[in-house]
Amino acid sequence: MKLDFSKDTYVQRRKELKEHVKDGIILLFGNQNVGCNYPGNAYLYRQDSTFLYYFGQKREDLVGVIDLDEDKEYLIGNDIDIDDIVWFGKVDTVADMAEQSGVANHAPMSRLKEICDEAIKKGRKIHFLPPYRGETKIQIMDLLGIHPSKQKDEASVELILAVVHQRDKKTPEEIAELEKAAHIGYLMHTEAMRICSPEVTEKYISGVITGIAQAFGAQVSFLPIVTMHGEIMHGYPSAKKLEDGRLLLCDAGAETLSHYCSDNTRTMPINGKYSQRQRELYDIVVDCHDHALKIAQPGIRWWDVHMDVCRLMINRLKDLGLMKGDTEEALASGAHALFMPHGLGHMMGMDVHDMEGLGQIYVGFDEETRPNLDQFGTNCLRCGRRMEEGFVMTDEPGIYFIPDLIDDWRKRGHNAEFLNFDLIEKYKDFGGIRLEDDILITKDGCRFIGKERIPYQADEVEAFMAQK
Repeated sequence: MKLDFSKDTYVQRRKELKEHVKDGIILLFGNQNVGCNYPGNAYLYRQDSTFLYYFGQKREDLVGVIDLDEDKEYLIGNDIDIDDIVWFGKVDTVADMAEQSGVANHAPMSRLKEICDEAIKKGRKIHFLPPYRGETKIQIMDLLGIHPSKQKDEASVELILAVVHQRDKKTPEEIAELEKAAHIGYLMHTEAMRICSPEVTEKYISGVITGIAQAFGAQVSFLPIVTMHGEIMHGYPSAKKLEDGRLLLCDAGAETLSHYCSDNTRTMPINGKYSQRQRELYDIVVDCHDHALKIAQPGIRWWDVHMDVCRLMINRLKDLGLMKGDTEEALASGAHALFMPHGLGHMMGMDVHDMEGLGQIYVGFDEETRPNLDQFGTNCLRCGRRMEEGFVMTDEPGIYFIPDLIDDWRKRGHNAEFLNFDLIEKYKDFGGIRLEDDILITKDGCRFIGKERIPYQADEVEAFMAQK
């Protein structure tokens, strides 16, 4: 099988990893097949991203082993037998795959238990990442005797930090793959705009754009969010028909054949024209989106980008009469989170929320910038650390009117000095608006990922929808 990148790329990645984790044994688990409704009918297979990053192999039931003390690398896995060949065709042997990835040693899965037992007997460190699949948790329990409930705490922080240090900055070859994902995302979102109209269902639009992702890439990068209820952060599509006069929020992305992702959101008027009330709020979100593009650059904390965008949003909502009082005090109190209860964006790469499984405190934060988990809104900020050249972030401000949240805050008088609840009450049927694009932090600023721009200015969206 031809790997996505050169053999030297994977050799160099593992070499750098070994420079950051000093001793012991590293276990990097590939994913296994998982049955959907019975064993022979499996969910769509997706390899673990970190295993892909260091070994490049996409076959199931593989484990990469890096012995730091003896400077040996192994690709562990069983060759398939004739029964599997009959059904799935001939595939590369484990020896073939090891050679392709520049790994000197290979062995059957039974050898992995021997390697782990020998290491445990000698008291050596065994590094593994936090598992997220049940099959891997069982595998770790069988190998190391650590109960699944304890594995997250027992995972190697040293290894986590080393992986984050490598994967957070994207190389030119990775950026090229992200550009491919952006092109597929462009095709998905512009098609959603073309077919969006009253009487079409949310589910139909979701199905069409999912088909585009699969036709041009590997799959969608996450289950598409296609909904008239934009106030629901993860509003998955229903069989409801779209309604004239409402907004449709479409949050979707594609994954390339090399498993790099895109993630965009557009909010469009179902009948093709924003109402005055929709346009007033939509333009605020556009300006917040563009403001982040102006200030994001190496050296600035994403925390400060987020807060500056929220500051702009507060001032604009004050102009509409929805907020009031001192802007800085409102910002410090988190009053704006009634309208935007999430962070401005997250890292992106092979995982659409890049490396989130390793622990957000390690991926999005560091010793300088710690998360604020006690305040509603900032507790959902996925990244706060200083930007570096090569980081890929999502820029996704939004304004939402969540009826239950409005009722809860009003009943408790929460941030009442900054919120005009009487006017906000009249927007409880509004829904929500989000705009999202993927940006690359460059040497002296940032730029969009992708050569084509999905329409997002209100006039652009209306003009594009009028062409259908």
